[in-house]
Amino acid sequence: MKIALLSYSTKPRGGVVHTLALAEALAAEGHHVAVWTLGRGGDSGFFRAVDPAVEQRIVPFPDVEGEGVGPRILRSIAVLGEAFEPGGYDIVHAQDCISANAVPRCVRTVHHIDHFTTPELAACHERAIVRPYAHICVSAAVAGELGAGWGIRAKVIPNGVDAERFAAAAGHERWRARFGRYVLSVGGIEPRKGSLELLEAYALLRRWEPDVRLVIGGGETLFDYRDYRAAWERRAVELGVEPVVLGPVEHDELPALMAAASVFAFPSTKEGFGLAAMEAVAAGVPLVASDLPVLREVFGGVAGFGADPAGLAAELRRALTEPDPARRAAGQELAARYTWRAAARAHVEFYEGLV
Repeated sequence: MKIALLSYSTKPRGGVVHTLALAEALAAEGHHVAVWTLGRGGDSGFFRAVDPAVEQRIVPFPDVEGEGVGPRILRSIAVLGEAFEPGGYDIVHAQDCISANAVPRCVRTVHHIDHFTTPELAACHERAIVRPYAHICVSAAVAGELGAGWGIRAKVIPNGVDAERFAAAAGHERWRARFGRYVLSVGGIEPRKGSLELLEAYALLRRWEPDVRLVIGGGETLFDYRDYRAAWERRAVELGVEPVVLGPVEHDELPALMAAASVFAFPSTKEGFGLAAMEAVAAGVPLVASDLPVLREVFGGVAGFGADPAGLAAELRRALTEPDPARRAAGQELAARYTWRAAARAHVEFYEGLV
């Protein structure tokens, strides 16, 4: 089959990680795959090397000084739509609302349901749900939301994870020498990642475990979270805590950073699957997550769950002070079951039914 996968960025966000890994797995199954995306800020390539079997179509998207979120969304849709060449593809598969708006007919993976207040984003989100002719979700919980909210029946195909890459991570000593014991969160500082909730939980945790650091990696995003970040920084001062904010982490550095953590915190308020959390359990790191139905679905039995900062703090403390080898092994076994090869084959079966 000839397949186009569409994304909105070259940066290391969950949806982009998913798109590249799926593209490589589909190519390994013998299909011709092209990944189309926007090269933001002068990017001419993705955040990591991509298998040469995957065709890369990166559309230049220069920054515009002073451009607001709404106009940037509209320009993103227009630029990608004008550049995309639909002829010859058996399947055009969009991975986000921008790319789903940029093409006239597509399959759409709905990774999670958002609720936007910016008018352009709200309209983009709605069109990207109702216009595609077929839908995939990475968990049953999100498929249920899609059905309840829009009456759409979606195929559930879970994410894969490169479990071996995280299980075999080397270089732990450097990160542990730098930070000692640390709670790690990946995804930057933004509302959907529950950053304020994690900050409150960390302040409570330090009453019991004063030597533990909070380290936050990642943060590449299309949106402007400066006000939220400022509120987060003010609250950190009020609480008397000093988290370490690394920003984007190099692709080759992430497994060791993950594996060296004492516990991985995943306090998201919305998720579709939890790829970063699955990478953490693949690395053998205890996982503490927010108590969402989707995270219970995916990580039930291998994670601790907290419904609020106090609950998160209690679970973080338990993970730090009460090692659970059986849960660790169960987490690694769980991660090993989610392969990109299986995800690719499920996608191909779905595509063939459409064609």
